[in-house]
Amino acid sequence: MRRQQREHRVGAASVARFVTVWTFMAVAISCREEVAAREPEAGPVKRVLTSALAGRWYTDDAAELSEELDGYLDSVDAEPLANVHALILPHAGYRYSGQVAAYGVKQLAGQSFKRVVVLGPSHRLRMANRASVPSATHYATLLGEVPLDLDFIAALKRHPQFVTVPEAHDGEHSVQIEVPLLQRALGAFTLVPIVVGQLDADTARAMGGIVKGLLGPDTLVVVSSDFVHYGSRFDYVPFKDDVAENLKKLDLGAWEFIERRDVAGWYDYIDETGATICGRHAIAVLLPMLPDDSSAHLLRYDTSGHITNDWSNSVSYLSIAFRCTWERGTPMEAEKPDTATLSEDEKKQLLSLARGTLEYYVEHDRMPKPADLGVAITAGMEQVMGAFVTLHEHGRLRGCIGEIFPRRPLYEAVMDHAVNSGMRDHRFTPVVAEELPLLHYEISALTVPEPVASYEDIEIGRHGMVIEKNGRTAVFLPQVAPQQGWDIAETLTQLSRKAGLPGDAWKEGAAFTVFEAIVFEEAQ
Repeated sequence: MRRQQREHRVGAASVARFVTVWTFMAVAISCREEVAAREPEAGPVKRVLTSALAGRWYTDDAAELSEELDGYLDSVDAEPLANVHALILPHAGYRYSGQVAAYGVKQLAGQSFKRVVVLGPSHRLRMANRASVPSATHYATLLGEVPLDLDFIAALKRHPQFVTVPEAHDGEHSVQIEVPLLQRALGAFTLVPIVVGQLDADTARAMGGIVKGLLGPDTLVVVSSDFVHYGSRFDYVPFKDDVAENLKKLDLGAWEFIERRDVAGWYDYIDETGATICGRHAIAVLLPMLPDDSSAHLLRYDTSGHITNDWSNSVSYLSIAFRCTWERGTPMEAEKPDTATLSEDEKKQLLSLARGTLEYYVEHDRMPKPADLGVAITAGMEQVMGAFVTLHEHGRLRGCIGEIFPRRPLYEAVMDHAVNSGMRDHRFTPVVAEELPLLHYEISALTVPEPVASYEDIEIGRHGMVIEKNGRTAVFLPQVAPQQGWDIAETLTQLSRKAGLPGDAWKEGAAFTVFEAIVFEEAQ
């Protein structure tokens, strides 16, 4: 009986138990996000992403930074190319890659752009076949604030490949490092920061088509990538002799596929050589975007090994410009699936996977694979969704951890959070073997979160919700308010207090994100 399950979509049916939510890193505010007060006039709440790189990747003094960047730009001795609308730039600390990057940025002299799209890789967070755009309105560096192009970002998010994963932007230097250089070279522009996950070739092409469809002649596209990372520090030592020459050969071999705009060849080359090019997926998005009459120009090549005279570990830097013009495109039609669904069998399998994973972990002290548990992964279980796993014992909460923002297949999130809920919910001691037969499992599979203009757009019983204000955040799953019998005012009061804010903080200056959930559980 315990492996049978009951299911409901929150809102239509009542929920039996109160679920307290602990988000376990799922709702971190990107780049120390700051939420300012709502303007008196209509408009979105101002939310600023503040870059965390100052003092680590470059100086924390604005005047010194301006002087340093101007020095790099002034040192470029080549005449700018005409009609440059795309660049590939490195993203190491400025003392290493600033001069190489300046060769690319210098090409923009005499041009102005309304919008700059920056694509950079996710170095720390796995996002399978997804890219993340922030929920903020502005981006701040030492050199000032840059407004985000909210319409462009909203258009991207109509497609399932583009989502908002706040922790993808938190401290991710690949996009952040490019912004001060662009501020210094271009002055005013709007920004579209995109952190790119791990893509297959088909998804890279699809993303490229989506972005290209939104571009126009007033847009600059910048891809942020270092090239080969060599040495034991990077677990990549394909040769030990003639390191400088062999590195150059390896890097320029990759450049040839960029020059040819060959996505398939690009991925094949990386697979065959193992070349540790961190921005390979972001570059793969750019290549199919480039018009047939575009031309690629390698402007500068250098390595940290050459700069420091230490070849035991070295990172390569290329600056590449593309002469082209973006025609005003027609956005690709969104390929969003219908409302996320799971078959009855898939729900049973996910519950079995959750239970089996925690039991296996308690016995073996390591994570199993689905095959170890006799569970076959279906297409529905591979949907990219957020998920929470809730454990009860004798009708009382025993653990609840999950992630709101979709960044990986549902079955992976369920497996991880089954273990997290049982072993790492700080409110409880870790589950022991004797308890395993007593546990009751519930899974909440979450739809993609979307910002709403006001708390008035939140529907009790339908929406889960995230509040953000003054750098604080909290979340309730959709079932919380119905379980407690709260109306919208009481729900938001409790949510505000959970975030460490005054109870009435929701009434003014707060930002809200909502999501829905498919909730299913084992039979009692």
